[in-house]
Formats: sequence, structure tokens, C-alpha cells
Amino acid sequence: MSLQHYKHEKAFHLEGGGILPSFEIAYHTYGTLNTERSNVIWVCHALTANSDVLDWWKGLFGENNLFDPKDYFIVCANNLGSCYGTTGPLSVNEDIGQPWYAYFPEVTIRDMVNAHEVLRVHLGIEKINTIIGGSQGGQQVLEWNILQPELFENTIVVATNAKHSAWGIAFNEAQRLAIKADRTYYANLPDGGSKGLQAARAIALLSYRGYETFTGTQTEKDNEKTGDYKASSYQRHQGQKLVKRFNAYSYVILSQAMDSHNVGRNRGSLEKALEQITARTLVIGIKNDLLFPVSEQWLLTEQILNAEFAAIDSFYGHDGFLIETEKLTNIIASFLVADIRTNAEILEIKNMK
Repeated sequence: MSLQHYKHEKAFHLEGGGILPSFEIAYHTYGTLNTERSNVIWVCHALTANSDVLDWWKGLFGENNLFDPKDYFIVCANNLGSCYGTTGPLSVNEDIGQPWYAYFPEVTIRDMVNAHEVLRVHLGIEKINTIIGGSQGGQQVLEWNILQPELFENTIVVATNAKHSAWGIAFNEAQRLAIKADRTYYANLPDGGSKGLQAARAIALLSYRGYETFTGTQTEKDNEKTGDYKASSYQRHQGQKLVKRFNAYSYVILSQAMDSHNVGRNRGSLEKALEQITARTLVIGIKNDLLFPVSEQWLLTEQILNAEFAAIDSFYGHDGFLIETEKLTNIIASFLVADIRTNAEILEIKNMK
């Protein structure tokens, strides 16, 4: 299915006090809604992804995969503040007729979810069989479950948390400092802050992967080298790749939204907020995730009434939530068809606690 757009013509009030005169949301749908309207799978994507989930989550979504469009009606919407079709910093501010750039208003995870909710109502979806998301996508999944617990039957979150950690915020701030150290960021041009964005991506990769990954893939075999190292080249390459497909202004907005994530805000506490989730819930952690350590997924499992926990090993650290689709398929399939407590690895992990 090609990219689709829905324009919400009413003013959209943001949690931080900002107002969008209107907003547009980009989304993909795949498959067909069945007669009972009971086969909806909703995907919330992570920081720099887009709404084409069949492209970036191959192996889990797609023909002959666990979530096959032949069996499900799959929806994925681009996040508010992004640069892939939903209203964001490069969109025109209708009040002045110019792009927002660095003046785009603050967006929170809760705002993103409220935008998804506008799209859900537009699409006429009254029940979601399964909602799934990893990292920032998982943060959205939790928020939406708390805002509308009756909407979801099954909830799956991977490598995420109930409140973004000081460690995660520090990583994000380091990246934003790199972006804003690029003076072109303040020029308010479409490619403003590009060199800073390249540096920010290099910083982010250190949290997405880790020592084991870099040692295994970027260690020099030439003992005589004194420069031009593989690891250095890799960091530059990954930064350049992101610059070609993303935007510094959106990166700042979306990373700030991640920092804002706190399901307990204005709800008394994290525990009181998570207790409101009623869907059958699967929480998946990655044992060597530096950015979202497994302790954060244990907190979710302990506080959500009907939650089960699973953990996987991944050479790729946090990025394993995108890469380890075979492991995820096995765990999620077990969860969707049976009591997940029969899974041997979950029993093993629980016994270790």
C-alpha cells in the first residue's frame, strides 16, 4: 500500500501548551479489515523510522511473516514532528506561511498518541487486536494503553520503558548539543544542522550497539595502522546515511519527545498509571541493551496486571529489536497463541530474579 495522508483541519493542542492550527498525518495500511473488524494490528515506530513498517521491520511484518497482510489489517502512522509526511519542523506554519524549522512547538509522547488517536477515529477502527512498538514506539504503545485501555486486546512492547531514564536523556542531550553546535542549524534552512546531525548519529550508535558489537565488526586486522580506522569510517558513514534521509530539526523535536516520556506524569505515579493497562501484555527486553536495560522492562512487567516477560540476547544491543526478527517471531507467536509462561527462556529468567 502506498503512503496515505489525512489532514485534521481543527486546531491541535499540545501537552506543553503549543498549538498546531491543523496537522497532517502520514500513514500506511496493509491487508484488509475482516468482516468482524477484529484483525487490526497497529504499529508504533521508533525515533527515525517511518510508517512503512513492511520496509523497516522485515522478517516480522510482510508476506509469509508472523504479521502477514493476508491475515491482518496492519496500520502504521508516522510520528508527529517527523519528516516523513506527518506535520513537523519542515511543514509550513499556516499562520506565517513559512516552515517552522527550529520554532516547531514542543511535542511529547502523549501528543504523538493523541495524533494517532485522531487517525484511528478517521479510519473507523473501534478495536485493535494487537498493538506493538519498540523503543520510542514502545513508549507510545504504553501511553495509548493508559489513555484508552479498553481499545486493545494484546499489547507488545520491546526494549522500552515507563519513564525515560537520566542515562537516556543524557545521551539525547549530547546529540542535541552536537546538532546545535553546527551554526547552520540556526539558519532555518531545510538542510540546517546537517553536520551536527551526522555527529549526533555517531553518538547515538554508541548507545544502540555497544562494546561487543564494535569489537566484533570494527576491530582492525592490520596491526601496523596508525589512522583511518574502520571504527572511525563506520561512524562517519552511519552519520552520512542519516543525513541523507532525515532532518536535524525533526531529530531535535523527536529526541525531546522521548525525554518527555513519563507515564506517571499527572497520574500520581508510574505504578498507578501502569495499573490502568488491561490488555494482555508482552514485555520483551534485550539482555545487553545499554540504552533500555532489562531492569526497565522488569518494572513494566511487575506493574502491569496481565503482563508477561521475555528476554533475548542480541549481538546488536538495543538495535536487536529491529534485527532479531526470528527470535521475536518465536516469542510473539507463542504469546499470541498460548500462555507465554510455557516459554522455557521466560521461566529461566524468572527463576534468576
